[in-house]
Amino acid sequence: MNQYKDFAFVYDELMNEVDYDGWVDYIENIIKNEGAQVKNILELACGTGNLTIPLTKKNYDIAGIDISEEMLSVAREKGEEEGVELVLLQQDIAELDFDIPNLDCILCACDGFNYITYDEDLENVFAKSHELLKKDGLFIFDISSYYKLSTILGNNMYGENREDIAYMWQNYFDEEDNLVEMELAFFIRDEEDERFDRFEETHLQRAYKEEEIISLLKKVGFNKIKTYGDFTFESPKNDSERIFFVCKK
Repeated sequence: MNQYKDFAFVYDELMNEVDYDGWVDYIENIIKNEGAQVKNILELACGTGNLTIPLTKKNYDIAGIDISEEMLSVAREKGEEEGVELVLLQQDIAELDFDIPNLDCILCACDGFNYITYDEDLENVFAKSHELLKKDGLFIFDISSYYKLSTILGNNMYGENREDIAYMWQNYFDEEDNLVEMELAFFIRDEEDERFDRFEETHLQRAYKEEEIISLLKKVGFNKIKTYGDFTFESPKNDSERIFFVCKK
């Protein structure tokens, strides 16, 4: 399911306040704290390459996978502009098909796993990741917390108006299925006639509780699991908005 078709081309503009360099530093600090030797990385749900490109520049051998060809197209353009050659594959990570074993690290950042809404699909990704990692290899990922999706985003509306782009973002949280449906409308100024073109998309994310994720990880063989909240090295709190999982095979 491609939830990023039109959104891909404005994603970076709307996310321009995210500190991706800080995100990369945090990932490298995790690797350092684990005492791991990481040279190669498989990045799942790599999007427009906001982590792929800086990690490549740091001389990691990295391959990125994403379901959206549009997102990958943007990543390729950005890589070319920065003189970085990227290895990018288009596929659904819920049906991960990658055959290079003994990986040092598998990474999934920016809540990519929240887009996997079925337990069995998430379990499949975890199992495949465990299979692909070398002994003591690292599986590092983050999710938007249950608290963030149910309470902060929840049944709320957000909007912003910038010079060349505006958006409205209406959320609906289903407490029974723990799903948040995000209806996104964005307006982009046409450079030629100054009119705004309207695009609409619907995104669906699953709100997972920390213990649900840990249970699935243990089920597929991960027994060394650490969790951190909000870019710290402290345990997640009840109001943590992002939870990081660090798993060692």
